[in-house]
Amino acid sequence: MLEKSTPKRRVLLVDDEPLTLATIGQILRNAGYETAEASSGKEALKIAFEFCPDLALLDVEMSEMSGIELAERLQVEGSIPFMFISAHAEAEIVKQATEHGAVGYLLKPFDIAQVIPAFEAALGRADEIKQLRGSEANLTIALNAGRETSMAVGLLMAKFATDRHTAFEVLRAYSRSNRCKMNEVAENILLAEEMFNNFKTLFSR
Repeated sequence: MLEKSTPKRRVLLVDDEPLTLATIGQILRNAGYETAEASSGKEALKIAFEFCPDLALLDVEMSEMSGIELAERLQVEGSIPFMFISAHAEAEIVKQATEHGAVGYLLKPFDIAQVIPAFEAALGRADEIKQLRGSEANLTIALNAGRETSMAVGLLMAKFATDRHTAFEVLRAYSRSNRCKMNEVAENILLAEEMFNNFKTLFSR
């Protein structure tokens, strides 16, 4: 039986120095990564959302659009994790990189032996952030669903003069018999109540 091969991790390389692009690109491909390369921020944006990289390496200092500006665009438009490469190690640049959410930093001239470890560490950090965002999103969904269910139970209690436990059990029984999720039924109850109140307002004019 053939084992499924693990998909290659994708890296977008953005630098206006052709030698840097070629060198890092070759190192990554030799290590099993899939790469796409761009020599400007504008070109990178065109490639990014088709290539869907796991990580982007951005040169801090580029003409027209800096790496920091590009990082902001990638975050807002695609939540693509990124690391910076720069010929400067000033504290202010490193601070900006951290504030903008960079998961790594590579300094020029770079040691070839350090490229892969730097990328592996950055990808590991990017994966952790992705998992955290997923957990936060799931928690938000769960909290919203719980709030809607609680409000619907309260409405049923008021409409049918019953206690919370009974209202909850009736709501759950209805959901099961109709093969619906409880929060979906709860949402429909709330929408129906809102519509009823709108008609009530119209009739009272």
